Amino acid sequence: MKPRRAGSDFGFPRWGGYGRDTDAVHVRMCDFHDCNEAGEHPAPKSPHNNERWYFCERHAADYNRNWNFFAGMNEEAVRDFMRKEAEAEAATGFRQSNAFSWGGATDADGLTRAERDAYDALDLEPTASGAEIKARFRSLAKQYHPDRNPGDKEAARLFHGVRTAYDVLKAKAG
Repeated sequence: MKPRRAGSDFGFPRWGGYGRDTDAVHVRMCDFHDCNEAGEHPAPKSPHNNERWYFCERHAADYNRNWNFFAGMNEEAVRDFMRKEAEAEAATGFRQSNAFSWGGATDADGLTRAERDAYDALDLEPTASGAEIKARFRSLAKQYHPDRNPGDKEAARLFHGVRTAYDVLKAKAG
């Protein structure tokens, strides 16, 4: 017979208190100097920064009362920020249709514009098989690779275009 653990004694008499076998709870302390309360309220350290201070309720209220989002920004940066916020707010109708933006419009062949451009970059027909796509990519990549054409900016640009086209058609290439 296995010996019983002290924490599994649910019978009478109960020698220990309820919850005595639970693990300690991690409590983050308030970041305010010499405060010993729990820091449960995050506050930004600076504008456009993901780092946060964690304060108790009293110090969070005090910090937020004195915090200015636009501190350190010049007048032009403030106007630019406010303009971008207003434009984003006005474009909420477009955000609703954003779920369909990944595919793009297709033509009669069922190809997106990106796929058609990729076939053009590889100089292939849309009916090309996966093996043909892969073989054409490899031959063009060898031809335009920067290691084979050091210092040639046109070859580097063409290599980048071939690589991007292959990334678009990679699923079809298998």
